[in-house]
Amino acid sequence: MRRLNLAGLDACLTGGDDGQGAGDGPLVVLLHGFGAPADDLVAVGSVLRPPAGTRFLFPAAPLRLVEAFFEGRAWWMIDFARREQLLSGKDLETLADETPEGLAEAREALTAFLDEAARTLDAPPERTVLGGFSQGAMLALDTALRDPRPLAGLILLSPTLVAALAWADLAPGRAGLPVYLSHGRQDPLLPFFMTERLKALLLGAGLDVTWTPFEGGHEVPAAAVAGASGFLGRVLGA
Repeated sequence: MRRLNLAGLDACLTGGDDGQGAGDGPLVVLLHGFGAPADDLVAVGSVLRPPAGTRFLFPAAPLRLVEAFFEGRAWWMIDFARREQLLSGKDLETLADETPEGLAEAREALTAFLDEAARTLDAPPERTVLGGFSQGAMLALDTALRDPRPLAGLILLSPTLVAALAWADLAPGRAGLPVYLSHGRQDPLLPFFMTERLKALLLGAGLDVTWTPFEGGHEVPAAAVAGASGFLGRVLGA
């Protein structure tokens, strides 16, 4: 694993010809979730089975979270009190329609990161898959819907529906884009049915969605790993 800094974001680079990102193989960029350490998804990348030579890039979110016995990163802050208030009042439409404060700034940082990664690593967008877990998956999707680069595909692991009105307007512009989507039926943090709504939105807009529901919680189980591996083989060329 090699560590580098691109557009101000620290990142881990793995895979390729030497395990540290060497070569000119396809690139998979995976964004960790809220509160996770920067290298949280490195273990997931290590068990995926993409085409030979594929490189993996794991950026660290710009916001640092520090507690007494915990340190992690975040792409934007979450107002947990407001979220719980909306959930307890079953005001799910407001929850889905709201655009999180800080999402635009996170998208700007990620866009600059992807631009520099393409230049530095000689990774054209048509051979790049963007994705992430939870908050990272939401940012990956938001960026893909608003940025015109011709990505090879998206991997969305346990996201939820936010910015629903904006995404519904933007999604038809990405018709045909391959998307891998997974979610646990017992997810205690991000309700399963909200991700089903996200799936319906993407399918209705013409995106090519591969869907893996699984029996489990907020996680990346073997079923999702197998599904994502098959997806990478399809969009990057087995």
